[in-house]
Amino acid sequence: MSRGRVLIVGGGQGGFQVASSLRDEGFDGPIAIIGEEPGVPYQRPPLSKAYLMGKVSEDQIRLRPASFYESRTIELFAPERAVRIARDLRQVELESGRHLDYEHLVLATGARPRGIRVAGAELDGVFTLRGLADAEAIRTQLESATNITIIGAGFIGLEIASVARAMGVNTHIIDFAERPLKRSVSAKTADFLTEAHATQGTQFHFKTAIVEITGAGGRVTGVATSNGRHLPADLVVIGIGVEPSVELARDAGLKIDNGIVVDQQLLTADQSISAIGDCAQYPTDFFPHPIRIESVQNAVDHARCVAARLAGKAVPYRKVPWFWSDQGQYKLQIAGVAQEGDDAVLRGDMASGRFSVFRFRAGRLSCVESVNQAADHLAARKLIEKSAPLTPELVSDPAVSLNQLAA
Repeated sequence: MSRGRVLIVGGGQGGFQVASSLRDEGFDGPIAIIGEEPGVPYQRPPLSKAYLMGKVSEDQIRLRPASFYESRTIELFAPERAVRIARDLRQVELESGRHLDYEHLVLATGARPRGIRVAGAELDGVFTLRGLADAEAIRTQLESATNITIIGAGFIGLEIASVARAMGVNTHIIDFAERPLKRSVSAKTADFLTEAHATQGTQFHFKTAIVEITGAGGRVTGVATSNGRHLPADLVVIGIGVEPSVELARDAGLKIDNGIVVDQQLLTADQSISAIGDCAQYPTDFFPHPIRIESVQNAVDHARCVAARLAGKAVPYRKVPWFWSDQGQYKLQIAGVAQEGDDAVLRGDMASGRFSVFRFRAGRLSCVESVNQAADHLAARKLIEKSAPLTPELVSDPAVSLNQLAA
């Protein structure tokens, strides 16, 4: 029995992983990837870290060379943009006018950075960071910049700040919240990271809004804030979060909530269409309601789950969400998903720069935030997966072995 084409919309790491895992699973039908950027798929996490510092090259962040796709008979349509899904015909229309048939469609459309609606946002020297071209432009600007202002104290903002300070650039971060990573980490971890960045020279402006991005001759010169300050800037990076790219799915009549709605098999209501990664909202055992996770590991795990199902080895998706962020000498790793109000219990010594914060919700371990404690992180993923019965007193005791608890 011949197999129809698996068509993947999205040339990021999730889209690549679906195609690669399908071949690993023995799928012998046609596979095609539609990607909006030129060239072969690449890793995005280094863009705000090692690539921005010039420590890795463009070739080094490519997931595989072009020969890989040829040898595995994976078609690449790039740069191309999917503009319409004809579900009745099982076709995707491309901007070029071409129509591609599919037996199964995988939407790995990801997310895009939110823009900011203030005067001056269009000036030269104002950037968001989504793709390789953005990172290259920001890196070029950083090499000659004196002052950078980063709007948003999220992961992208803190990572870019670490790079900028290492390059000797005066760095300001503005955020409307009262601390960094407000929705992502506990106050304990946020306070530690604030102090760590401030020690390196980064200046924070919390509870502050942007009034205007100022410029001269079409080029950015500074940022005016709601507290009456004007921060000089020859480079501005906007990092105020992302929004899922769901327009293609919405126009096709698929259900959208905080992303493309899928079940535990990562299937939409149309059984010939899956959605994965940053664009997908899915049910999980590890959070009270369906979630959408912005994490490369989540996209990769989703992709492997879908590939296994399409190869005849279907299992429900049940992976503990986890993340990481490199910020100078500190590596933050997070297992699980916390909610505002979850209890926070410290394990280790924050002053040493090596500690973990265990979060509890209704007496159950919900999340662990580890700074330079990789062993804690690995144990935490197992503990959350197993719903291990733990208490705050137990995890805060340094004499208790987390590995033994996980085993």
